[in-house]
Amino acid sequence: MFGMTQRFLMLLVLMVSLASAAQADEAEDLRRYVDDKTQLLVDQLNRERGLYEADPEAFYASMNESLDEFVDFRRIAARVMGRYARQTTPEQRDEFVAKFKRSLFDSYAQALVNTEDFSIEVKEAVINPRDEDRASVQMEVITSSGNRYPVSYSMYRSSEGSWLMENVIVEGVNIGLAFRDRFAQEMEENRGQVDVVIDGWGDAVESLNLEQEVDKS
Repeated sequence: MFGMTQRFLMLLVLMVSLASAAQADEAEDLRRYVDDKTQLLVDQLNRERGLYEADPEAFYASMNESLDEFVDFRRIAARVMGRYARQTTPEQRDEFVAKFKRSLFDSYAQALVNTEDFSIEVKEAVINPRDEDRASVQMEVITSSGNRYPVSYSMYRSSEGSWLMENVIVEGVNIGLAFRDRFAQEMEENRGQVDVVIDGWGDAVESLNLEQEVDKS
């Protein structure tokens, strides 16, 4: 007969095993979810490569609609502003979100639509063991020449239960942190004039050489 201690230990092991299995299932569900969203976006980009040159506003509206369902731009923009967000009004924060989104499209859409053919392989999702509402998703961008570039999405689960992307790490470079450092630099150079920084954010992003940051990592 098992004693009380042995029965307790067996129950504990069983509970841990069940929890681990449930988390593994959830991680696979998240991997498939991100893979589905990513492949749809890649397909959309490939279909609309010519639209960017012909009608940038239509391209922006189309991609914005798709990305808003997957990327929490407001959360990312707030983190980019960092401690300076407390100095802003709701209207300024709304304006920065709009400027932030548009600057990403204007700065990188041209590079994306003109790049060589590529594919994205979503490899695995890992639920944070200390916080089941946080996860990272590992993937690789594969060019037609066979080069592979590691990318990691930082994901969080919203209060509605949906998973949203809140940051991207490309070849070890934390993109959100790079933008936050740039915002802080702009605030210092413009003596805390947040309206000036928001108005000039597009130019600030263009001058931020992320490719160089990746090369240094």
